[in-house]
Amino acid sequence: MRPTDVLRNEHVAIQTALRILSVICGKLRANEIVNAGEVDSLLEFITEFADRCHHGKEQALLFPAMEKAGIPREGGPLCVMLMEHEMGRQYVGGMKEAWGRCKGNGDLKARATFISQAEGYIDLLTRHIDKENECLFPMAERCLKPEIEKGLLEDFEQMEIVQIGRGRHEEFHRLLESLQRTYHA
Repeated sequence: MRPTDVLRNEHVAIQTALRILSVICGKLRANEIVNAGEVDSLLEFITEFADRCHHGKEQALLFPAMEKAGIPREGGPLCVMLMEHEMGRQYVGGMKEAWGRCKGNGDLKARATFISQAEGYIDLLTRHIDKENECLFPMAERCLKPEIEKGLLEDFEQMEIVQIGRGRHEEFHRLLESLQRTYHA
């Protein structure tokens, strides 16, 4: 397995979370009740798994390795990916803030803001994942030497433990499976 395979597998989980988030937005738009704890858990998945762990692996490990292999950080695909990671964090911050107001007192404006922020995030991450899978990861596979890839795999495992904790990766997958059944996503 290559580091890019690990990241692609994580993309599958993130795409599942995006589908669940989309269903939740549809329910909120239709004024249906959603389970606040489930939304909280999904936001935790997005923050911890998608950003801290997945984007963390890319930013702290993969991108610097690609840069050392000759892929420029500025003005190229790495710069775009980093910018999109930051945009995603802004959407997530907006979702969390709005959700806090929405679930607490049913604030309709906050609900609309949550939906808007969530839909922006879904669109951004969907396009972002496609760019990484179709462009950036093949570029990494061409430029990284096998010994660098082996080291990245080891570093990825260590980073999971440090960033989200031992066993949390698997817990997040179980959470997604449960939410997927609940929301038919």
